[in-house]
Amino acid sequence: MSEPTIQHVLVVIAMEPEAKPFVEHMGLEKDEELFEPHLPFEAYSGTHKDATVTVITNGKDNVYNTGVDNVGTVPASLATYLALHKLKDRVDLLINAGTSGGFQRKGGAIGDVYLTTAVSHHDRRIPIPGGFIPYGIGRLESRDSNSSDDGGDNKNGNSTVINPQKLADMLQYKTGVVSTGNSLDKTDTCDQHMMANDASVKDMEAAAIAWTCALLQKPFLGIKVVTDIVDGDIPTQDEFMANLATAAKSLQTALPQVLDAVIGKKCSDL
Repeated sequence: MSEPTIQHVLVVIAMEPEAKPFVEHMGLEKDEELFEPHLPFEAYSGTHKDATVTVITNGKDNVYNTGVDNVGTVPASLATYLALHKLKDRVDLLINAGTSGGFQRKGGAIGDVYLTTAVSHHDRRIPIPGGFIPYGIGRLESRDSNSSDDGGDNKNGNSTVINPQKLADMLQYKTGVVSTGNSLDKTDTCDQHMMANDASVKDMEAAAIAWTCALLQKPFLGIKVVTDIVDGDIPTQDEFMANLATAAKSLQTALPQVLDAVIGKKCSDL
């Protein structure tokens, strides 16, 4: 069976404020059918260059009654799984887009756009022999990456992470590893693990979404815009909130550029 060209892209964005400028810019409409009505997740759909674009967000918390955006690995992986399961074979590529922390030590700056070469976790520390350490790290490399890690001979596992180097060169974006954790801030131990992961950006969802893509064998591409400098002097929460709107507008620009570059092509040609 020949490889299909990319005609349906599923874009997964955690927070509604991150997604809103892109959704409005693309003229996407609310999709009431993708998720069951009792779930918090939101979906929008439309077309771009004769291809279908579906955007999902994690929606608002209705479990703890806070009303804030659902963030972190649990809602991200569940929303991704449900969307992919409902859309089945119609999705040709999944893009995880969103904000992230960057690192001065890796040359990161506010507003930088990164395409992700690999994903890892920095807060799943399971020091038990027999495979639990690499399982906790959960590293998934881009499919033809030659970089090394501690995960053993089968370092890529069932990874579906696309090597983004050609796209990055074309669009003049940076590339790097995204390290995922469920806290906005970091501990010294987290920082040690992020350095071990060779992280260029830090987020709260990418590794979980890439895991879901590996589970269902759907190609994964990550796009991250830097809102804060993890190893800088400004408290993360203050810098994140100050730059969130600007980063969301940057995604509004970056995402259509990526869509223009991938639609109609085969994933193996990216």
